[in-house]
Amino acid sequence: MADKKEKLFDQFPPVSTEEWRAKVEADLKGADFNKKLVWRTNEGFNVQPMYRAEDIKDLKTTDSLPGEFPYVRGTRTDNDWAICQEIVVDNVAEANAKALDILGKGITAIDFVISDENVDFAALLAGVDVKKVQVNVRCCPGKAVAVAKAFVACIKAAKAEEEFVGALYFNPFKRQLKHGAQFPKDIKEVAVELLEVVKDVKKLRVLSVDSYLLGNAGAYIYQELGYALAWGNQWMETLTEAGVPAGEVAKRIVFNMCVSSNYFMELAKFRAARMLWAQIVKQYQPCCDCATKMWVHAITSEFNQTIYDAHVNLLRSQTEAMSAALAGVNAITVVPFDKQYKMPDDFSERLARNQQLLLKEESHLDKVIDPAGGSYYVETLTVSIANEAWKLFLNVVEEGGFEAILNAGKVQADVNATAEKRHTDVARRKEILLGSNQYPNFNEIANNKIELADKKCCCGEGETCGEGGLNTKRAASDFEAVRLETENSGKRPKVFMLTIGNLAMRLARSQFSANFFGCAGYEIIDNLGFNTVQEGIDAALAKNADVVVLCSSDDEYAALAPEAFKALDGKAEFVVAGAPACADDLRAVGITEFINVRSNVLETLKAFNAKLLK
Repeated sequence: MADKKEKLFDQFPPVSTEEWRAKVEADLKGADFNKKLVWRTNEGFNVQPMYRAEDIKDLKTTDSLPGEFPYVRGTRTDNDWAICQEIVVDNVAEANAKALDILGKGITAIDFVISDENVDFAALLAGVDVKKVQVNVRCCPGKAVAVAKAFVACIKAAKAEEEFVGALYFNPFKRQLKHGAQFPKDIKEVAVELLEVVKDVKKLRVLSVDSYLLGNAGAYIYQELGYALAWGNQWMETLTEAGVPAGEVAKRIVFNMCVSSNYFMELAKFRAARMLWAQIVKQYQPCCDCATKMWVHAITSEFNQTIYDAHVNLLRSQTEAMSAALAGVNAITVVPFDKQYKMPDDFSERLARNQQLLLKEESHLDKVIDPAGGSYYVETLTVSIANEAWKLFLNVVEEGGFEAILNAGKVQADVNATAEKRHTDVARRKEILLGSNQYPNFNEIANNKIELADKKCCCGEGETCGEGGLNTKRAASDFEAVRLETENSGKRPKVFMLTIGNLAMRLARSQFSANFFGCAGYEIIDNLGFNTVQEGIDAALAKNADVVVLCSSDDEYAALAPEAFKALDGKAEFVVAGAPACADDLRAVGITEFINVRSNVLETLKAFNAKLLK
């Protein structure tokens, strides 16, 4: 059997792309192939409905193996990523106890968030084997040097200089990104001093590229990647000009990147990121190719997290973590599902840990290196995303570099413009958030679970922050505001479905309308159908309906809608579900409200709240 070269499908004749295309076009029955099946991505390129071997035959991304330059297939010869969890250090003893507890529950890396530069690291890390556990520290950038000195002293006391792996995230651009206020110190001087402090701990990365801030503000994938590369290049340029060897700079950079629910695109993003970063660093002529390896910590998105139907956040973050794991990142943090309305508790943190443990212990994703390698689709996506991100990177370089355009407000403006478009897409349901702008849980109450707390600003020296930063409003925020307004009003408007006529159309439109008004938290009264308009109106008034939605077919609206509108006689708001050809005639008799797939759901619901919650 081993000598046989027979291929599995030899008995079938080969089928060319042209033949497949001809078959598809025949099945489309005259519909335009490109309009019907080709997807135009937010990243600026088209995605075809089908890919074949010929699509990747000229791509150079398939020429290397995992662990080989330019590392498109991974920087390692294994895929055992670190499972991260964040611990906010308000009390050192409590933070230490929590660290020891979660280290026994599957966590292999800890992100400590500290505000006190005098934190006692010996007490914080008591019982933690820093030779085996990855420890990361996030602090105010103005305190980074002082914190680094204490951190390094603790590592040296444990005689772990050679074995220790971790990071101290120095991000002097955070103030600018979040608040439009520049870092008050000289970035180059602080960075050089920081590198001097940590020089004896070779695997302690201190130069942070926090592009997750862009992702959480709604940036498109190519934008996050393009700006992340420019940010990393800013570190390379600034510090090599200061006399620091290129290899030393590159080995101190850590990329904290966002990962959204765009499954295959995110997987391709990380592959493209490693490839492009390796080639950027190569231009600085480091001591070895090992310095061109990108170290990536992936953090699941907060932009798409929701307060309503919050357990759906678990599904979102699970696919996000899977994208990052399959892409071969170095570490992953899964954001707890309840973070947007309360401090994560033991239960939500346990679920977040277990999401990654499932990927390792049950799905065995840590046992396979670059499983997407060679995929016609993923390889094409990798190159396409790389091309778009590279264009943005070159534009940034031409305009003076990342720091220059950041100071000019161009990064913030670009990402905010994208976020505005995405919020519009959410408002129109072009971008779906289950449980928020589509298929809401009609009876859910969220106001009683929201624990609002003042968030400390941890981006500078305690000075007043300016304006001009990123808009960090989540995609679901506007819909949540509308629904919370309904809850807080003490009223719950009733929406009555007057279903009549064509069975299929009335059921489809009543379901559409229920989901539409359910997004505002209204009470939905659905019905199987009425024999006459008057019967439906009488039933609606008997239920004290605030809104009556006529659900029927376009052909029947010409007669049914004027009759229903007249019978209702202004006793409730009247809405027609659909966009019938007779809409102008209906408007002529006074009917003004229509809801359909082209409606701006958010603006429509705001208008109804203004009328119904007085």
